[in-house]
Amino acid sequence: MDCELHYNAFAQVTTDRSKVFPKDMEAPPGGVDDMTRLSYLHEPGVLQNLATRYELNEIYTYTGSILIAVNPFQRLPHLYDTHMMEQYKGADFGELSPHVFAIADVAYREMINEGKNNSILVSGESGAGKTETTKMLMRYLAHLGGRSGVEGRTVEQQVLESNPVLEAFGNAKTVRNNNSSRFGKFVEIQFDKTGRISGAAIRTYLLERSRVCQINTPERNYHCFYFLCAAPHEDTQRYKLADARSFHYLNQSSCIEVEGINDAEEYLATRRAMDIVGINEEEQEAIFRVVAAVLHIGNINFAKGKEVDSSVIQDDNSRFHLNTASELLECDCNNLEKALITREIVTPEEIITRTLDPESALASRDALAKTIYSRLFDWIVEKINVSIGQDPNSKQLIGVLDIYGFESFKINSFEQLCINYTNEKLQQHFNQHVFKMEQEEYTREEINWSYIEFVDNQDVLDLIEKKGGLIALLDEACMFPRSTHETFAQKLYTTFKNNKRFVKPKLSRTDFTVVHYAGDVTYQADHFLDKNKDYVVAEHQDLLNASSCPFVASLFPTLPEESSKSSKFSSIGSRFKV
Repeated sequence: MDCELHYNAFAQVTTDRSKVFPKDMEAPPGGVDDMTRLSYLHEPGVLQNLATRYELNEIYTYTGSILIAVNPFQRLPHLYDTHMMEQYKGADFGELSPHVFAIADVAYREMINEGKNNSILVSGESGAGKTETTKMLMRYLAHLGGRSGVEGRTVEQQVLESNPVLEAFGNAKTVRNNNSSRFGKFVEIQFDKTGRISGAAIRTYLLERSRVCQINTPERNYHCFYFLCAAPHEDTQRYKLADARSFHYLNQSSCIEVEGINDAEEYLATRRAMDIVGINEEEQEAIFRVVAAVLHIGNINFAKGKEVDSSVIQDDNSRFHLNTASELLECDCNNLEKALITREIVTPEEIITRTLDPESALASRDALAKTIYSRLFDWIVEKINVSIGQDPNSKQLIGVLDIYGFESFKINSFEQLCINYTNEKLQQHFNQHVFKMEQEEYTREEINWSYIEFVDNQDVLDLIEKKGGLIALLDEACMFPRSTHETFAQKLYTTFKNNKRFVKPKLSRTDFTVVHYAGDVTYQADHFLDKNKDYVVAEHQDLLNASSCPFVASLFPTLPEESSKSSKFSSIGSRFKV
């Protein structure tokens, strides 16, 4: 069988594969378990070593103290059972085969023996297996710091069971991953003096709110919507739910069911996990009422009203969903309708009511759904934190960061820019610790070594986050009432026309390309302005704050007077940058 060998961009030769030999003839046939032992440490050598080990079902490989995991795309329970945990417990690093447990064990031993707080960063592109790896890390730390034989809900049980709850409400099927985290998560696990888990705190970042209202084939919305539609009959009847295909927020994609996910079983499993993390029956009922209400809101459509630029509820079907949403949210139906199709403008002399045309009413509807869902998600995270509890006396902790992977889709919007910006930050952190600091140490200690070139991505970060950068220009555009996505894009083209990390695609009026460390990504600026604005429509806030349901009202507490009067602009991008 022939193969092509490329020497450079201009020279190549075709020869028989049997005549091609590895450059390092002494390299073991099964590869090496630590890449630092490769005689030729370059990209082809690294990839070949990973591929060789992967073919032997060895998914883990070290590069010094860094663990590289290649997603096996199958369950490997024998790799993560209690017997395997016991093997790695207290073992010297490198003594056993590379494993995620070894990384967690080093972090734990350093914390116990040296009093060092540690963080474990789990990074990689979308679909690489970060969420599963994070769960394995947490399981191992719970094994080390757990209390054997303790009955009832323990802290470590609650920490572990928070995963399926957060996945139900914060994960979704994407193009590359059936269980993709659509938010960032940092879990801080606290330990007492004896090394036992004594508390924990979960922080989440940038839930992808737009997914609630807009999805494309072959993706799905958040898991919980499908779980609820597949719930027992008495539940779906209570929430007036039908098949998932009947809801606009779900049927925009042809993908309703996912192989390997039984939505009916997952609904019951999620309820059990909610029990363990301290969300009681009454609160669970309220949560799923709100989830159902969001689905019904998405089925409210509008037609042109008799007046200019006005709208009315389109038909009896839309009226049914309007009534059902108001019942589930326990708010006045007329007030809900009014909040969707009108806006009040307050002047010193009077209050003017302005009507919305059907297109604006749809945008109002979607804004309400996104706001309700994001507030619900925040409530669930806060409830889990309160239930688990933090240990104010803890001096020792291990943090586990599960952040979104680098993304490049057919359509890339504001969320992808934020996600890829995060990954640029992580890449810089990696560069700082693995290349810059190590090589500076070699220089200080006068060790004989060859300088390793690496791509410094500071210029990409400057493009995005610096004063006058992408985020700053986006905030500026959001503050000007007459700004559009086109004027925003034109501003970018003018400002960054000489920036080598920024490219204007030919024949495009709103697209722009950023040359990221992981590759070029073309973004569509069409919805950047709307997605960056961090505010709740006043009519929506007032409507839900007045709900007869204490749970719903608690999601929309009365704003402090100084906050409601404040005109200071707040943006998602700026908060994310901080």
